[in-house]
Amino acid sequence: MPSGRASAFVCIPDQLEGTAPLVFCHHQHAGEFDLGKSEVCGLRGNPDQAYAAELAQRGFVTIAPDSIGFEDRNWADGSNVGWFELSSRVVLGRTLLADELQEVSLAIDYASTLAEVDPARVGFIGHSFGGRMAMWAPAWDERIRASVSNCGCISYRESFSRDAGFQADFVVPGFAARFDVADVLAHSTRCKVLVIAAQEDVWSRGTDELHRRLRQLGVRDVRVHSVPGDHEFRQPERELAYSFLADVLVRVPDPGGDWTGTAVHRQ
Repeated sequence: MPSGRASAFVCIPDQLEGTAPLVFCHHQHAGEFDLGKSEVCGLRGNPDQAYAAELAQRGFVTIAPDSIGFEDRNWADGSNVGWFELSSRVVLGRTLLADELQEVSLAIDYASTLAEVDPARVGFIGHSFGGRMAMWAPAWDERIRASVSNCGCISYRESFSRDAGFQADFVVPGFAARFDVADVLAHSTRCKVLVIAAQEDVWSRGTDELHRRLRQLGVRDVRVHSVPGDHEFRQPERELAYSFLADVLVRVPDPGGDWTGTAVHRQ
């Protein structure tokens, strides 16, 4: 692993019989580099971010590592190390995103060896930073069959606004000259994706254009769900996410179901 060792929490349901689906739970950014895996497991931070713990309570096995530069992997007393982690790779011809995606695969590799896990049923969920990774990870690792992105679908085009900007983790030289997030989602050919976007959220900008572009590309396995509110992962949206993951990874799918990418506006 280029970035060294990473620590992770694995949450296993109580009284589990047989095997269960695995869900990779990616933490948010929020400029809080002292938080990572602990927040999504409900040990510290915002209770609305504890989706790894909540999914385990619903019968999923979850794995939640620290991303590069967060919590146990922050070497600067909780300060922002993202741009150093990016620049020190770019000068060598690599990107931070590539290493992070490789670590997603390594985490899935490890978790798939657990006796409690069915390696054929793998999902992904994330908010904000994690929501962006939820779009990239299935394009990278085809074992991911269901992915939920909450409040992280801002397009590269919209990121040129100064109140948004570019997160170091998603700076890929030359990418935005020809592509955007819809093109990333179009490469998730073996995964069903639920994109949840909040109408007042900076990091959800570009939702209408995303929907239009997905239809233009003929993408049928992505749903864009627009909700009121700001940059948060409220309980109604979490329940929607959990139901979606269960539909894809647990319940028998309807062979006649239509997964055409459609925008749903819930009041």
